[in-house]
Amino acid sequence: MDKKVFDAYSHYYDLLYKDKDYVKETTYVHSLISKFNPHTSHILELGCGTGIHAQQLAEKGYQVEGIDLSETMLKKALLRRSELPFAVSERLSFLESDIRTYESALRFDTIISLFHVVSYMTTNEDLNQTFSTVKKHLKPGGIFIFDCWHGPGVLHDKPISRSKFFEDDTISVKRTSTPGFFPDKNIVDVNFEILIHHKQTNEDLKLHEMHSMRYLFIEELKSIADINGLELIHAEEWMTEKPLSEKSWNACYVCKYKH
Repeated sequence: MDKKVFDAYSHYYDLLYKDKDYVKETTYVHSLISKFNPHTSHILELGCGTGIHAQQLAEKGYQVEGIDLSETMLKKALLRRSELPFAVSERLSFLESDIRTYESALRFDTIISLFHVVSYMTTNEDLNQTFSTVKKHLKPGGIFIFDCWHGPGVLHDKPISRSKFFEDDTISVKRTSTPGFFPDKNIVDVNFEILIHHKQTNEDLKLHEMHSMRYLFIEELKSIADINGLELIHAEEWMTEKPLSEKSWNACYVCKYKH
């Protein structure tokens, strides 16, 4: 997980995902919280990005602390917070930190990690440290909600090269992804070539990024959760609530603090 990659990523992140249905996703996460820990008031988000999920959860009345490794992502999150009504912004805080080493005296009712952040934990040590962070910062009875790439789905429907074009009033961007598939490590290296055209200056910029993603299996997640004093209590396909299958690429899991 390279901080420099995410700093570069942040410059076009919100534009890239402008069609992402954050409202629907937040409603879905809220429904999981209501089902598995309805007394939740205080949430920690691991890998908050530019803070859109955190903002929408705060609008639902939750107190949310978001942490992220990218300083530039957090600058966008803080700018977003500054433009919100005080009644919402006072329920939001953001901090630059690594989810593997984050330390706080605070304890949270619910911890979330969305948009495949857990899949960026490509080694067993990364995963173990992340789950250790979760256990240290959950209140007894608290829950951890996260999504990740689902191993059987990735193996059944292997990643392919794709291109996406998007633009706003100032820039146009073409992003081409080319996967490197490493089944011996359960890793996909997603290599991005990004062509950015600045409309006002007519300047062109070419960027290259590589995102290493780990696809995960339920038995290994049960094991890593158990080692860290958590119990995996629920699994389903992300956003659909269907049981996981070999056709599921995106999995959602709920773990609970073990007494």
